[in-house]
Amino acid sequence: MSTHLQGSLFDQTDRLRLGPLDGIRRTRLGHGAWIDVLPGWLAGSDTLFEQLAAEVPWRAERRTMYDHVVDVPRLLAFYGRDAPLPHPVLAEARDALTAHYGQEPFTTAGLCHYRDGRDSVAWHGDRTGRGAYEDTMVAILSVGAPRDLLLRPVRGGAETVRRPLGHGDLIVMGGSCQRTWEHAVPKSTRATGPRISVQFRPDGVR
Repeated sequence: MSTHLQGSLFDQTDRLRLGPLDGIRRTRLGHGAWIDVLPGWLAGSDTLFEQLAAEVPWRAERRTMYDHVVDVPRLLAFYGRDAPLPHPVLAEARDALTAHYGQEPFTTAGLCHYRDGRDSVAWHGDRTGRGAYEDTMVAILSVGAPRDLLLRPVRGGAETVRRPLGHGDLIVMGGSCQRTWEHAVPKSTRATGPRISVQFRPDGVR
């Protein structure tokens, strides 16, 4: 698969290395929701992007929307509780997040490959399972070119929050975020390189 990734000027290393999580910064969104953000958590992230893009068994999906069956505008992969992750640094990241937050272990990993600005994900919350009725966490590690992650409250009345994520950035959505807020990666008309997001979730959250 051709990726056409323009590497980060600030991440000029091939050695994959996770930084400490003590530099993470929390933003309280309201309604019991919060996000934690740590730019550049993974050094050497462009190397990881290239390996994941080439080696993960990506699948294209189709879904019914209204009266039509349409292509899902991104490629997908999923690794369940006991499935080996596609790179050791992802297992290291999952374990580091579990140790840092100390609530319940992150056990699954979903991967999304946004090939260019035409790929996207619509407004949604991860509410299939426990996220529909209790506080949960979803941690996202982004590698490749930055794309905007947007967040807005389900009931409206607040300004949309925008976080550009790529090149090893981490965001964790916690508290009531999946119930009371929703998030999206919109399409972009700008020249946009490819990005892969890795979503770590606890059991029973999708």
